[in-house]
Amino acid sequence: MSEPVTSKPSVLFVCVHNAGRSQMAAAFLTHLSQGRIEVRSAGSAPADAVNPAVIEAMKEAGIDISVEIPKVLTTEAVQASDVVITMGCGDACPVFPGKQYLDWKLEDPAGQGIDAVRPIRDQIEARVRVLSAELLSR
Repeated sequence: MSEPVTSKPSVLFVCVHNAGRSQMAAAFLTHLSQGRIEVRSAGSAPADAVNPAVIEAMKEAGIDISVEIPKVLTTEAVQASDVVITMGCGDACPVFPGKQYLDWKLEDPAGQGIDAVRPIRDQIEARVRVLSAELLSR
């Protein structure tokens, strides 16, 4: 039961809790790429649930992430990804040769209300739009 090898680019978004920034980034990239990019997200110390203010902010953007759950960062997820984008997880993110690493410095929405989450969401969407265009033009 081997899967065919695809040339589809793959991206892993990593933050500490996988409850805010990485979830928003993964949801935007999944939405924008319409299945043309493989998207994963994970956290070095995953929370129990996605931040409710993040779910609400994404709903305002027309994307429902209410069913998402934070996932633990695994070596396998990093190895399976072409591009690894970290968002403030520091040294907790494993590094492998041959991967493209980007570090997006973004405010952590943890414990913040919807008004603080919206600008973070908008920054993430803008970066994801650029990333999507770059990956799909390769």
